Amino acid sequence: MKESARQRLALLRERINYHAHRYYVLDDPEVADVEYDALFRELLELEERYPDLVSPDSPSQRVGGVPLAQFQQVPHRLPMLSLENVFNQQELVDFEERLLRFLKACGPLEYVAEPKLDGLAVELVYVKGVLTVGSTRGDGLVGEDITANLKTIAAIPLRLRGSDPPELLEVRGEVFLPIAGFQTLNEQRLANGETVFANPRNAAAGSLRQLDPQIAAARPLDFFCYGVADPNQVPCRTQIGVLRYLQTLGFKVNAKATTCRGVEAVAAHFAVLRELRQALPYDIDGMVVKVDSLALQGRLGSKARVPRWAVAWKFEATQATTTLIGVEYAVGRTGAVTPVAILEPIQVGGVVVRRATLHNEDEIRRKDLRLGDTVLVQRAGDVIPEVVKPIAERRSGGEQLIAMPTHCPSCKSVLQREEGEIICRCLNPACPAQRVRALIHYVGKAGLDIDGLGEKAVELLYEQGLVRDIPDFYALTVTDLTKLDGWAEKSAENAVAVIAASLQVPLARFLAALGIRFVGEVTAQTLARRFDSLEQIRAATLEDFLDVEGVGEQSAKSLVEYFRNPHVAIMLDALVTRGLNMHVQDKGVSPLTGKVFVFTGTLKSFSRDEAKSRVKALGGQVVSAVGKKVTHVVCGEGSGSKQKKALALGLPLVSESDFVRLIHDAATLSQRDES
Repeated sequence: MKESARQRLALLRERINYHAHRYYVLDDPEVADVEYDALFRELLELEERYPDLVSPDSPSQRVGGVPLAQFQQVPHRLPMLSLENVFNQQELVDFEERLLRFLKACGPLEYVAEPKLDGLAVELVYVKGVLTVGSTRGDGLVGEDITANLKTIAAIPLRLRGSDPPELLEVRGEVFLPIAGFQTLNEQRLANGETVFANPRNAAAGSLRQLDPQIAAARPLDFFCYGVADPNQVPCRTQIGVLRYLQTLGFKVNAKATTCRGVEAVAAHFAVLRELRQALPYDIDGMVVKVDSLALQGRLGSKARVPRWAVAWKFEATQATTTLIGVEYAVGRTGAVTPVAILEPIQVGGVVVRRATLHNEDEIRRKDLRLGDTVLVQRAGDVIPEVVKPIAERRSGGEQLIAMPTHCPSCKSVLQREEGEIICRCLNPACPAQRVRALIHYVGKAGLDIDGLGEKAVELLYEQGLVRDIPDFYALTVTDLTKLDGWAEKSAENAVAVIAASLQVPLARFLAALGIRFVGEVTAQTLARRFDSLEQIRAATLEDFLDVEGVGEQSAKSLVEYFRNPHVAIMLDALVTRGLNMHVQDKGVSPLTGKVFVFTGTLKSFSRDEAKSRVKALGGQVVSAVGKKVTHVVCGEGSGSKQKKALALGLPLVSESDFVRLIHDAATLSQRDES
């Protein structure tokens, strides 16, 4: 009896998956809904009778399982990078010229252009054809495990189609909420007395970050894939070939993706998409442009956080006019005092805008903004709204000049504007506003992204005296939180558990979370790659930091000043006492690990940027100055003072031909190790 049930379940899963693919991916169903529903009911009844026969790829897993206590962290095997933006055809021309210089090639190049969906980027990991893990982008290195929620999306295959799927396949794409589904969802929320979502992107992101998968299952989420993490996993030579291959595996690919030869063709397709934008059943905010050749993508590689071979061409910003009724001054975590416009509420790009950035005093004066002005406000994508300009012809004469403060709005210390800077700054390290912003940064998305501790929660914890410094977060108890307004016992238990889990953190993420001036996500990752531990960073000198490519003089001085601060030393020691355990993402042993290169003169085989990129991709380090740590001085035509200094220090000189051979041998060895 059980064996016959096993066979029937296998047949039902195959038929249901086939019909779901026809309906949700191909939009070409072969059976009526009532027939599909009958198959699904039979599947559920058999699985309820034989629960041990339920498989991870069963269609029944789409209905949502039991709620989770919290999301687990998932490291991406290869980083999920962001994209640089361009806003006009000239910037796209500049992008292509950079590529051609890097490749030492002549154009035009072949590109793939596709709509840029306004949704949430995710990664799907398939092992032997079965979906095993699905995660958010997170900080690009580590995301959140939302597998249970992603399984509820019918357009995401639980098992790949075909008889010979790759052993490992990491697919990347965008989860979104179609406009019709968004409108229906908001109507339901209004009927239930709930707040409505501002736009489809917020609704999609909010749906995927629910701890209860049944909430995600009840929302009409959809998915388009746009690529793979590692082109070596697919039998393709081009980006468009990857998309077609993914279609054969059962994925939904945007039909508007097309190949374009040269910038003119890309611009023509952009114009088409701009015209189609309002008629599409989903929101897009621009177009993604990628070099089509996977081989060229590999040569171009990536910078610190973006690939060189792709950009996002964004649509023009959405604009509206309103009245500037006031100006407030926000104090940031580094003491920067920023003017913020208070506006008559206005809808801009589907969002009600009440506040907008004014950037700094120089911008206010340059734009000649005045209180009472009718102003043009714009919002592009996720960018903070900004005041573009005043509508001078609408002035009545009663408008007032904007006076900048001379003292900190928070602690009343005298503000100072340092030479070469465009902002005023509060230099009081005990300033309450700076302390609160630093704490918000530490637990926020740019920091450790501790779920449950939003801006308002941190402000309340600070006001109540429960958290005044970073280690105080780790002393919080469930009792502390439940005494505060808005905290139930369950949410307090979850928050305390997530806070405790954040003690196990990647070094790069922890460094970025500290909010050190001039040290953002990119510099933090650079430092984590160079130094093996926080202890080494704390002990580093100015010269040590300056020796790291990508760390400039400003950042180096800021790092030394920060880690020499006695208060910081006490704070870090307290965190270690509470169990802080930072790990460096496994760098592995690459063919050029431990090798330090410096370049001098002009190379014929590569541009200087490509040569550096290849060294780094193979685990080597590139520095700008000749020193005792250098192991290879690569000499091109016209080598000058660096070659002379290298000779004086007795360092080995490497000709261009030897360098090309070294890179080729190292790449061959790396590929052999991976296979």
